[in-house]
Amino acid sequence: MTRSIRPDAVLVQAVIAGALSFAHLHDLASAAGQTGWKAWAYPISVDLLLVAAWRRLRSDGPSRLAWSWFLIALFASLGANVATAGFLDLAHPPAWLRFGIAGWPALAFLGGTLLAHSAGDREPVPPAPAAPAPTPEVERESAPDSLPKPAPVAAAEDTPALAPAASAPAATPVPAALVDHARKVADDHHARTGTRIDTDTLRARLGVPPQLADAIAAQLT
Repeated sequence: MTRSIRPDAVLVQAVIAGALSFAHLHDLASAAGQTGWKAWAYPISVDLLLVAAWRRLRSDGPSRLAWSWFLIALFASLGANVATAGFLDLAHPPAWLRFGIAGWPALAFLGGTLLAHSAGDREPVPPAPAAPAPTPEVERESAPDSLPKPAPVAAAEDTPALAPAASAPAATPVPAALVDHARKVADDHHARTGTRIDTDTLRARLGVPPQLADAIAAQLT
């Protein structure tokens, strides 16, 4: 699918303005004694410095370095346009014009180097301070508040009596090896403390559920 080419008024205007400025810079350099390809190199140097300064302003934001070289290149371009409009006698150019044209290459090279390789002079924005992480103590203290509260125990008179058969807990099978190990733990506790080991201590030492700890304690008696 072919795309139709439509002339852009802004682009046409930019081309015309650039061609006129290019020709004025060439005529000014030629009048100052720069002949041949040298006269054509001066407008290219001025326009490249102007574009480099503008790109620095667009990419890194406003800075003193970019604005300084942008104004220098703009002054050189506007000065050539004004000088070739009859304000100067180009047949007999003044000495300061010859001096400026002769020193422009070194000035343009310095500006292009600084724009391409120097860091921006803007102050960096400090990052926002990070929020402090909560301490473990605060987390442990706030954890019980998030747990659901147990339901209140009904009164004794409101609780129906259970049948004797239903109240008896089911027997939990205990491996013989676990009983032997629990007996050693109980003997060690009795030797160190002089008292028999209780069910809670036995469960904590063995790391078993409460039902299994009760079944083991029943076999140790």
